[in-house]
Amino acid sequence: MPVTSWPVPPPTSRRRFLTLAAVAAAAAACGRATAAGGAETKKLRYQGWVGQVTLPELAEDLGYFGDVKLEWVGNTISGPQDIQSAATGQTDFGGAFNGAVVKLIAAGAPVKAAISYYGVDAASYNGYYVLEDSPIRSARDLVGKKVGMNTLGAHVEAVLDTYLQRNGFAASELRRVERIVVPPVNTEQALRQKQIEVASLGGVLRDKALAAGGIRPLFSDFDLLGAFSAGTYVLTDRFLKQNPTTSRVFVTGVAKAIEWARTTPREEVIARSTDIIKRRGRNEDVAALQYWKSFGVAEPGGRITDQTFQLWIDWLTAHGDIKAGQVKAADLYTNQFNGYSAASPTPTAGS
Repeated sequence: MPVTSWPVPPPTSRRRFLTLAAVAAAAAACGRATAAGGAETKKLRYQGWVGQVTLPELAEDLGYFGDVKLEWVGNTISGPQDIQSAATGQTDFGGAFNGAVVKLIAAGAPVKAAISYYGVDAASYNGYYVLEDSPIRSARDLVGKKVGMNTLGAHVEAVLDTYLQRNGFAASELRRVERIVVPPVNTEQALRQKQIEVASLGGVLRDKALAAGGIRPLFSDFDLLGAFSAGTYVLTDRFLKQNPTTSRVFVTGVAKAIEWARTTPREEVIARSTDIIKRRGRNEDVAALQYWKSFGVAEPGGRITDQTFQLWIDWLTAHGDIKAGQVKAADLYTNQFNGYSAASPTPTAGS
């Protein structure tokens, strides 16, 4: 996505991701963990997404963080880049597709997933779209074609590989389908101008493109896998240890925001998000927000389970990105800081 006041980091290749992850393991020890004098920090640095309101931003606006404040340092279009920034101490938390989180931790980065923040359901999913008159009708038709996606080595590429393999592609054949990094806000345009043959579109950008007509779906992650939580926010082990109260406020606040969005009328969520974007003054277009439907988080309060990661551990192992037994799902996450209970009353703004 284009950014008004912060340069977008370059797309992350798998090799570069793993190299940076190894660097992150050492650099995290030098990152900021507490405020001066040993007191817990009350500011959490983070990266945003142009034209979108993230769950932490929503939680802060709803008053769920109390005296803990967010400090925006710029925007990103890449989950792997975002969690690398958290691991190296450039930010205090970052979010990415769970396969990218597995790779980061497998490479030695001392981080843990603390809460799910996006997922797939019947309303919120990532689709792979072609032009209405495209000859592409099946997985085999993708050979030699360009698929546009926001970053490499993350959700969109993992689902594409899963689709190809479930339709008869051997692991050695996967690279016959070309993957092209395109900023999400430009992906629809790239498809319509035939710079790519397939566009990966999700959320508001997907629905806006469908409303304009002239495109049709090839498949979606919901078609393949059903409903599931797909990405988590990570914090460093050191940050969690030295800032337990702040960490709990943050994670529980995000959990409350998940449930607020789940139970609040859609029009009210959109109106609140629109107001947040207008007030923060980053020169962003709010038009796409009208297509928002859900965050897609499957579990109550974004709590994490072993299955949240196991699917992607198996995928990465099959692809040779990690070794069999290198990581265990239970070691990748903690629910310790999530104070939301499914038995709790539905949160209201400021509660």
